[in-house]
Amino acid sequence: MLTTEFVQLALLIGSGSVFFLFVVLGIVLKITTTAFPKIVRFKDEQYYKDPSTGDNRPFPSLEDEPTLKLSVIVPAFDEENRLPIMLDECMEYLEARARKEKDFTYEVIIVSDGSRDRTVDVAMKYVEKYGVEKLRVLALVQNRGKGGAVRMGMLSSRGQFLLFADADGATKFADYGKLERSMMELSGSEWKRDALAIGSRAHLEEEATAQRTFFRTILMHGFHMLVWTFAVKKIRDTQCGFKLVTRSAARKLFQVMHVERWAFDVELLFIAQSYNIPIEEVAVNWTEIEGSKLTPFWSWLQMGRDLMLIWFRYAIGAWQLRKEHSN
Repeated sequence: MLTTEFVQLALLIGSGSVFFLFVVLGIVLKITTTAFPKIVRFKDEQYYKDPSTGDNRPFPSLEDEPTLKLSVIVPAFDEENRLPIMLDECMEYLEARARKEKDFTYEVIIVSDGSRDRTVDVAMKYVEKYGVEKLRVLALVQNRGKGGAVRMGMLSSRGQFLLFADADGATKFADYGKLERSMMELSGSEWKRDALAIGSRAHLEEEATAQRTFFRTILMHGFHMLVWTFAVKKIRDTQCGFKLVTRSAARKLFQVMHVERWAFDVELLFIAQSYNIPIEEVAVNWTEIEGSKLTPFWSWLQMGRDLMLIWFRYAIGAWQLRKEHSN
């Protein structure tokens, strides 16, 4: 039978080993990672194609002055089937707004995230229909992940306000007006002020829980607990793919964001909270669309790992924020 002293010694050694492991891991991460991300952009990713002339034209920069009211960024990976449905609804809404309001100018940037199917070809059909002033395709040379695709689209945009929306069309553009009203209250219609309005499905949680399996419900609550513990405490739904940001805030957020895959939303909101950027959750309608790339167990396991690494890397200084950007 183990003595109390032996158990205490074992626990002490075990705790010391864990502490030593974290110290070593922290040193390795601090040495092997950069405080600020190096954004690599291949030459082909710097241009969009104008089908009316066949020319390749350079994308603008997020650092440029805005020339439009709204930029819509749509990350798309192998979305040849779902993209047309989303784009039809998106363009119908935006075109109606543009006809009704003379000062409502917009662009849609479809970011093909290294797609292996006909996503680019499908998107280019819409470019031919609407023209490159309203719709452009950014074809990434290789798959970066949803966060990486969103960032590349943001860096190539012209809008005063920038929205990213999922290619599956789970959130309808009729709800954009809700985010817009919230954004106007937060920013006073001024793109030089930092603000972030995000779509939220938290109000649908009870109904959604009733439709999920017990296993998926446990995974969901476990993920929410990790988000609350390691990253963002004031936001109920970090993962809804419908977020609106001012150009000023986008410059601060996407220049320092590291995570390029599923957990990028959490890092984005973590940075925004650290910078004291005003954030408001806005209830939106949401419908689950078949064909999701996210597999519940493995994707959430990866996101859980990324969440802890986000917290740990910022905690040890391997990743850093720019103090001059804090409000």
